[in-house]
Amino acid sequence: MSRYVRQPLDRRGPLRVMFITTSMPVGGAETLLVNLIRRLDRTRFAPELCCTKERGPLGEELAREIPTFDHLLSGKYDLRVLPRMIELFRLRQIDAIVTVGAGDKMFWGRLAAYMAGVPVIASAIHSTGWPDSINWLNRRLTSITDRFIGVADPHGKHLVEVEGFPPEKVVVIRNGIDTARFRPNAEARRKLRRELQISETAPVCGIVAALRPEKDHCLFVAAAAQVLETVPEARFLIVGDGPERPAIEAKCRELGVERQVLMLGSRSDIPEVLAACDLFALTSKNEASPVSILEAMSVELPIVAPRVGSIPQAVDEGANGLLYPASDLAAVAEAMRSLLSSPDRIRQMGKSAREKAIRYGSLETMVDGYETLIESIYSAKYPESAAISPHAGYPGNPASTA
Repeated sequence: MSRYVRQPLDRRGPLRVMFITTSMPVGGAETLLVNLIRRLDRTRFAPELCCTKERGPLGEELAREIPTFDHLLSGKYDLRVLPRMIELFRLRQIDAIVTVGAGDKMFWGRLAAYMAGVPVIASAIHSTGWPDSINWLNRRLTSITDRFIGVADPHGKHLVEVEGFPPEKVVVIRNGIDTARFRPNAEARRKLRRELQISETAPVCGIVAALRPEKDHCLFVAAAAQVLETVPEARFLIVGDGPERPAIEAKCRELGVERQVLMLGSRSDIPEVLAACDLFALTSKNEASPVSILEAMSVELPIVAPRVGSIPQAVDEGANGLLYPASDLAAVAEAMRSLLSSPDRIRQMGKSAREKAIRYGSLETMVDGYETLIESIYSAKYPESAAISPHAGYPGNPASTA
């Protein structure tokens, strides 16, 4: 019978890491995952992607770069997802899995990894509350999970105090962005504004977020309508796609702002879209550490955002943005209006925003955090070679036969 030898890090090739998510639309957490996968050291890691449902636009991009698998889950109660995932992990000889977000993929991904004998099992959580609230079923798998990853210090505290995970299993890896890619770009600004038929002098406010209920784009539209009463030349860009699109379009029609609020759908040129804006606004009901804010700050855009999660750590009130109580229409509209009607203030706050983004959110530090975490867990479990039967779980990397 064939047997396999689990090799310690210094005597084996790159660790095969499978990232598990539902789909990859254009959104903050998804963009973060793309950046992480692309920056992993290929001499130490071989990343793969598993989308339990459809790939989505960013998944299609990654499929041209790394092994990508999709449509493993046909519905909420599709129990066949478990044997499908177990088989996938064994065939791909996966060394580590990282589930991204809560819900079905967090449950099935960890359970399948455990049953397949995958050495490293981790869950990255990107928000507080829905859609990343942890249900009782997912809590049942705490014992088989090596680490739960939070994205900011307050978020790590939330995972311990609210979600109830053991402190020793919670680690914080702060979100990071590529500040060299996200930077002011005058040429891109002019080009995109011509494409969208927006005057070069018109104040433009943008939002980049998947069109999901918790992002509350209808609040963004309602605030835009109020701003247009006093700043009629303003324009508003909504970048992203998702299930809330019909409701958002209906809100635009209801308020008569279809011409001023432009829905751009999924875009692969986010740095260029942000460069065409003057202000970035977020209207989420809850967040942990939204990467879209850091990207916008890196492009020298001041921020209008709710006072939730770790946003107050990233945005310095009055210096590089304005914060407001979540879901407060009057407050967000006034914050947007006050900045869009003051170009000098926008420029001053924008300079401060990029400086803060460079200090606060380094992509290199984030990638190093994931690399160190995965290697340290693997090394702790397999400090020496250990023969493992394929029938006992994960088959490992074929190193010898007996």
